[in-house]
Amino acid sequence: QVQLVEFGGGLVQPGGSLRLSCAVSGSIFGIDYMRWYRQAPGKQRELVARITSEGFRKYLDSVEGRYTISRDNAKKTVYLQMNSLKPEDTAVYYCNARLSKLLTAGWGSQYEDYWGQGAQVTVSS
Repeated sequence: QVQLVEFGGGLVQPGGSLRLSCAVSGSIFGIDYMRWYRQAPGKQRELVARITSEGFRKYLDSVEGRYTISRDNAKKTVYLQMNSLKPEDTAVYYCNARLSKLLTAGWGSQYEDYWGQGAQVTVSS
């Protein structure tokens, strides 16, 4: 069974840093893009950062220069380093990955989106 398991999150003061990680468990044929979303109370979920299999990165304007997304393909893990955190960064952060499962015949399944369970990030003094 394929799962995305998130680690990290918590409470931090404004200006502080946190790192989120998201590991893919299960037998995988391939991983395409990996992304981080967030959802604040009463707001829609928004795309924060994404990284392609080739390492191309793109960020939400409001986190550009403060957040860094990275991935370790050997560990099947994506990271989100968050620096200079602001109260408005408070949200539940979700990782997302488009991946193909390894089938018993050695082929890959159709690529589908999978989601992590979410990690609460609270920025407050």
